[in-house]
Amino acid sequence: MSETILDFRSDTVTKPTAQMREAMAKAEVGDDVYQEDPTVNRLQDLAAELTGKESGLFVPSGTMGNLTSILSHCQRGDEIIVGRKAHIFLFEATGAAALGGVNIQTVPNEKDGTILIENLKNAIRPDDPHQPISRMIGLENTHNRCDGASLSPEYVLKVSQFARENNLILHIDGARIFNAAIDQNVPVSELTKPADSVTFCLSKGLSAPVGSVICGPKPFIQKARRIRKQLGGGMRQAGVIAAAGIVALTNMVDRLAEDHQNARILAEGLANIPGIKIDIENQHTNMVYFGLSDNTFGTLSEFRSLIKHQGLLVGGDNDRIRMVTHVWVDKQSVKKALNIIQETLTNL
Repeated sequence: MSETILDFRSDTVTKPTAQMREAMAKAEVGDDVYQEDPTVNRLQDLAAELTGKESGLFVPSGTMGNLTSILSHCQRGDEIIVGRKAHIFLFEATGAAALGGVNIQTVPNEKDGTILIENLKNAIRPDDPHQPISRMIGLENTHNRCDGASLSPEYVLKVSQFARENNLILHIDGARIFNAAIDQNVPVSELTKPADSVTFCLSKGLSAPVGSVICGPKPFIQKARRIRKQLGGGMRQAGVIAAAGIVALTNMVDRLAEDHQNARILAEGLANIPGIKIDIENQHTNMVYFGLSDNTFGTLSEFRSLIKHQGLLVGGDNDRIRMVTHVWVDKQSVKKALNIIQETLTNL
């Protein structure tokens, strides 16, 4: 194994910056379960202001943020509608069903992460005692499994209007919503205001060590606070970690554009390597997905193992490799990664 590790597996591997560590060390704290932690309160207020919502709630993770939101909006026997490639459906251990008795119905995601209004309309349950009650639509922005695509303000507004016309709630899984805002060149509030609630992560591209924030109306957040407690998310003197979240929101948002630029350089470089199969036109934000040509020797798992021994870590599944750019991989890291991939394929 190479001593120098290039970690492109995810933007979750980011580590707190020096400024974050300093803020954490100096953080003023209190008991957040009593709502007495001043640093947590500042973070929540800042998050609400940025997303155009009345209130915010700090939670340990994006998964807990989505689950807390679902359980706050829905009753047992209700149903939520999400895309077939949604993180809520694929990667959150079916918490909505297991812990809340809330059914998840999936509909196809388009290549750009959107869901056709027609498919949403067809997914709404009739008023029939044999069937669950349609309660909520969930969108993901940016959309992980759709190559990191960002949803436009126009699309989000369109789905919001549809939801209201059909007495449905709109929740946005905005784990990387600030990447979406940078990609769409709009304030993040333009992507979040139309929704009833949104959750976003501080611990991905924004580089904080832990935490997410749920934002929405005050009555919703009040209910979510109770759900958070039931899920074990009351963290007492959480200002120590909330301090890093404040730095993330004030200093780390605009620089996400650099990650997007590096991802574009990476994608274009991969497209020029024989043996790589990549849809360069479908590369978005800070994620790059690719595969190996059919005539390339070996499986993706074997390929990952080979490049790992050269010091390059990547993610993905059995169908595609995923590489994610973030603050700890610069242009030089991208160049080194491309060299490792090219040399590995050349020597197969």
